[in-house]
Amino acid sequence: MEATFFGNFDLASLSIWLFWIFFALLIYYLQTENMREGYPLENEDGTAAPNQGPFPVPNAKTFKLMHGRGEVTVPSAENEDAHRRTDLAMERSSFGTSNGYPYDPVGDAMLAGVGSGAWTPRRDVPELDGHGHAKIVPMGQTETFRVSAGRDPRGMPVVAGDGAVVGAISDMWVDAPEQLIRYLEIELDGDHGGGKRLVPMTFCRIWGGKVKINSIYGKHFAAVPVTKSGTQITLLEEEKISAYYGGGILYASQDRLDPLL
Repeated sequence: MEATFFGNFDLASLSIWLFWIFFALLIYYLQTENMREGYPLENEDGTAAPNQGPFPVPNAKTFKLMHGRGEVTVPSAENEDAHRRTDLAMERSSFGTSNGYPYDPVGDAMLAGVGSGAWTPRRDVPELDGHGHAKIVPMGQTETFRVSAGRDPRGMPVVAGDGAVVGAISDMWVDAPEQLIRYLEIELDGDHGGGKRLVPMTFCRIWGGKVKINSIYGKHFAAVPVTKSGTQITLLEEEKISAYYGGGILYASQDRLDPLL
């Protein structure tokens, strides 16, 4: 008889080995694609990290952004520089050289932009929906939305974490595609800086005819970052506003920063 190739070949073994090879290549591809932003790795102070991982940084790829917002090439030095902060007001809490030592804010911790108040320099443009319109808009500027459930907080006094009444809610900013309230707009009184400030809805508690904001105290509201426009908020402004309130959870007072015991 004439021997046949597949008569003496283990097709089951071939199948499983092809699967493992494919799976390994898939992991390699997904991991390298995941490294298009944020690499090479850096330490907290901006220096290059000694351990860059086992996978190489992928070749650069250019993406065309929607709604005429240009192009972005990743990975690239230009893209990394655009998202790198050079104003980190922090110092190592110990004289050790290990990366395991934490960093402490320098100067006014509420304005240092590190720790619980850290933010990243996102693009200073509004986030857009699929039609090219700003996603987050004041409810007072549109007739599309109305309050259909719960209490309408507009007109309610705003109470800070120390009990100070700093102003009143003047409007709500809604995420139009998600139909969700993202920010409340506060009209501050003169003793607390005056003007309008936004507060993320997740930092607010509406109860007993008032809006309670526990993360910061009355003296901090004047320094809440403001928006350039009264009808739009940019990605960078969202970062800084949320970070400021987040920083207050830890840095609003020394009591919050000190250990409980």
